[in-house]
Amino acid sequence: MRGLFSFALQASHDLGWIAVGFENWRPILYAYFLWATVLCVTRVVIYGEAGKKALFVLPAALFVVSMVVFPLLFALWIGFSDWNLASLTGRRFNGLDNLRRMITDPFYANALVNMILYCLAIAVEYAIAFGLALLLNQQIVARKFWRVTFLVPLMLSPVAVSWMVGKSMLEPRFGPIARFARWLGWENPSFFGDPLTAKLSVMIMDAWTFIPFMMIMLLAGLQSMSKEVLEAAEVDGATKWQRFWQVIFPLMLPVSVTAIMIRIIFKLKLADIIITVTAGGPGGATDSVTSFIYREYRDRSNVGYGTLLAIVYLVVIVLGMTVLMKISDRIVRRMTGRL
Repeated sequence: MRGLFSFALQASHDLGWIAVGFENWRPILYAYFLWATVLCVTRVVIYGEAGKKALFVLPAALFVVSMVVFPLLFALWIGFSDWNLASLTGRRFNGLDNLRRMITDPFYANALVNMILYCLAIAVEYAIAFGLALLLNQQIVARKFWRVTFLVPLMLSPVAVSWMVGKSMLEPRFGPIARFARWLGWENPSFFGDPLTAKLSVMIMDAWTFIPFMMIMLLAGLQSMSKEVLEAAEVDGATKWQRFWQVIFPLMLPVSVTAIMIRIIFKLKLADIIITVTAGGPGGATDSVTSFIYREYRDRSNVGYGTLLAIVYLVVIVLGMTVLMKISDRIVRRMTGRL
């Protein structure tokens, strides 16, 4: 309650409603940390052993409030402000102007559409990962070697992949892939000059990095599957396709949903490859929401508008993931209930 009172007091001062307040928020934070320390000490002094038990939870709760709740409230405050670091006027409250600008911003709408396309590409990534997991689950030659080999892209950071593949191998003049494309008959290979080609190139680089992650989760699920169920299906005369579609795939749904959900979360944060390779180009064709917000901060120094975009995106992610989890839970129950 005291933290909320301090927040309301400083916010009222920034709005010019009252004269009591500080030039910035640092004194409020310093006072909060001092109050939190005194609170922990007094709990031990007053309540003894019961106070010591409270110390197992109280510091963590206060830390969450200071590092999560307060920054979130402060970000919400900034989101409704006109604050450009290149301006001499500083921050000023502008109400819903940033929200209206977001609704009518064609570049932000384009980034949202691109984000949907990037997420839809997970279906293809999942199919490839499942196929690799099925392959590596068989008794093939050098199986351990291939398992380690397919995991190598997962060990690389997206920035390293961007430079190694996007800036080197796909370089239009001297890159080996560009030379091979010219040898096949593509006169002027430009993997990032055309909007459609640039989107596909970004998707492929991102998929190459994270398909091994989905593959290893699916492979773990396949290895934990009961052998008796598969043998019973084989005895009943089921073909390989019937065994896969009617037995393996339904049993793998819980693992599949988990892998897809985690992959969606990673995909929603897609920015490293885009920022390093295309910087959102050409003409914003490859922008994701995260990279667009990043460039709003870095290139345009528009802190207020960028913060509002980030908050709205966070709300969309939370609501979207909640709906997806409920839908996927119903699908899993329906399909596994048939077995």
